[in-house]
Amino acid sequence: MRNRRIRRLSFALLLLALLPISTLGRQLVLVLSQDDLAEAAGDSTNLGDDTSDTGFDDFIDSEAKPDYVLDPGSWSPIFEPAVAPHDNLGDEGSYYKTVSKIVKASSRGDERAMEEAASEIEAAASAGHPHAQSILGFLYGMGIGRERNKAKSFLYHHFAAEGGNMQSKMALAYTYSRQEMHDKAVKLYAELAEVAINSFLISKDSPVIEPVRIHSGAEENKEALRKSRGEEDEDFQILEYQAQKGNAGAMYKIGIFYYFGLRGVRRDHTKALSWFLKAVEKGEARSMELLGEIYARGAGIQRNFTKALEWLTLASKQQLFSAYNGLGYLHVKGYGVEKNNTKAKEYFEKAAENGEAGGFYNLGVMFLKGIGVKRDVKLAFKYLSAAFDAGQPKAFYQLAKMFQTGVGYKKNVPLATALYKLVAERGPWSSLSRWALESYLRGDVGKAFLLYSRMAELGYEIAQSNAAWILDKYGERSMCLGESGVCSDEERHQRAHALWWQASEQGNEHAALLIGDAYYYGRGTERDYERAAEAYMHAKSQSNAQAMFNLGYMHEHGQGLPFDLHLAKRYYDQALEIDNAAKLPVTLALASLWIRKNHANSFLVHIIDSLPEFYPKVEAWVEDVIMEEGNATILTLFVCLLTVLYLRERQRRHVAAAGEVAFPHQLGEQGVPVAN
Repeated sequence: MRNRRIRRLSFALLLLALLPISTLGRQLVLVLSQDDLAEAAGDSTNLGDDTSDTGFDDFIDSEAKPDYVLDPGSWSPIFEPAVAPHDNLGDEGSYYKTVSKIVKASSRGDERAMEEAASEIEAAASAGHPHAQSILGFLYGMGIGRERNKAKSFLYHHFAAEGGNMQSKMALAYTYSRQEMHDKAVKLYAELAEVAINSFLISKDSPVIEPVRIHSGAEENKEALRKSRGEEDEDFQILEYQAQKGNAGAMYKIGIFYYFGLRGVRRDHTKALSWFLKAVEKGEARSMELLGEIYARGAGIQRNFTKALEWLTLASKQQLFSAYNGLGYLHVKGYGVEKNNTKAKEYFEKAAENGEAGGFYNLGVMFLKGIGVKRDVKLAFKYLSAAFDAGQPKAFYQLAKMFQTGVGYKKNVPLATALYKLVAERGPWSSLSRWALESYLRGDVGKAFLLYSRMAELGYEIAQSNAAWILDKYGERSMCLGESGVCSDEERHQRAHALWWQASEQGNEHAALLIGDAYYYGRGTERDYERAAEAYMHAKSQSNAQAMFNLGYMHEHGQGLPFDLHLAKRYYDQALEIDNAAKLPVTLALASLWIRKNHANSFLVHIIDSLPEFYPKVEAWVEDVIMEEGNATILTLFVCLLTVLYLRERQRRHVAAAGEVAFPHQLGEQGVPVAN
């Protein structure tokens, strides 16, 4: 790492001024403005008194169920055997043992073990086992132990989805959406989103548990990784120590970590319940609401709506306004209390008046279905939009249904597909990201790569980015296995290229830049300046300064884009407008433009044009000769020796010169010259 920094420092000016540069990735977030909503609602119909059944769910019965129940074929029995040991799963036991072989083979880079496991999976898939068909579809899709074959991958995922495998449904939905076959994608994502939303909270928004991006551009994302080490993290251990010493706030936070599985901590509802009960004894009001949630959902304990009502009531009296949503939910469902829609509406209004997104969502559902109120789709849309703006995922779900069916508003299937996808990606299959991150933190890069690759197939952009980064960063140590053994350099480049491309399609501008660089330099693919420009344009559309710089450079040199110094200057100026950090490279690039414009055929232009070819040779020499550890040490000692000798020689000459000028004769006691 130190050598790399030295090398970067040595060539910073040259590289920034004259070569395309890369940037950090930013995750694409779907932003739906009020203008977008108004446009979709422009052809609104069926408003007002229509009370016909629209097929919408009213209030989804949120119940805590383990992953392997919500997601048949889930890998949780392998990675969380304490919850669901695969040895006790009957006929599924052999399936999980084979998947375990695949995971271990990836961890060790054992091609023979992978071939054996792939053959076992293929035999089970041929016998009609849907979960084995899903794994085989994954192996064919990635080219692991089998030839890479997208047609066979699609076929096996299709059979697996027909057999109820949720992860294959995710893979198919993502494939359809990439091909803009939204009518097919929306049906699958709608089903998956309903499974995901079944595990959400009843009183407030569940925290977003996203896969952690393990890199920030070209470097490891050390800060994010530090916060994801779970119970091994020093901060967590300090917090746990404070909780054990009686700190109520620490008890609540520990309970939250265990309840949701945050900060790399494994979900454990039993431990969460224990910590919340201890916190309540110390007067921690926030724990009251979570206890109400736990009893209402049966999370780690038998469902008890009476106790849920008691805890939520106590929480609401402590000005925890989100608890009103839980109370309204119990009243609208008639759980632990007599069903009362009017009372439920009052509770939801109290929550909404205090800015709770769940309150807006619940009121939206009541007006959408006409539950205890006169049905009003327009008012429902208003409430659901407010919940959407606050990031309430259940609002995404209901709005997706509205746009899918065109109930009250203009039908918009692509928008419905995108909204459903956001919800579906929070389903139980997202646990793969937790296991992948744990493997990476333990240094098991091969296992992490396998798990991120599986998530990448399901359409998770961050997983696509992480898997590609592992291939680029770790090379042979990525334990990448291909059709017949360990991946060659070309196979790794091609696989990373495909993953970066998928991530770029979903808005990862860093991925788009890397794709552009791959085509520009011919890394893992044929050099193609035009396709490089297309990729940079894609990143530029997201206001990426470095993509604009690259486009300016290509216009300046007529590479893949028309030679146009005016357009080049415009892109350079735009890069500076977006990012002040680009001041130095833009200044140098503008200087290059000035020389090219005013001294078109001069020797200076020739030097500028030859620098990109000269730079890799110098960089390679520095990397292979100067920065080699032994040579660098010898060179450092040699430079130190030369410096010492130079200083001593300089001092000697200085003394000698001073003697000749100031003391031409020997001096007596009073400074009087003494005759010879």
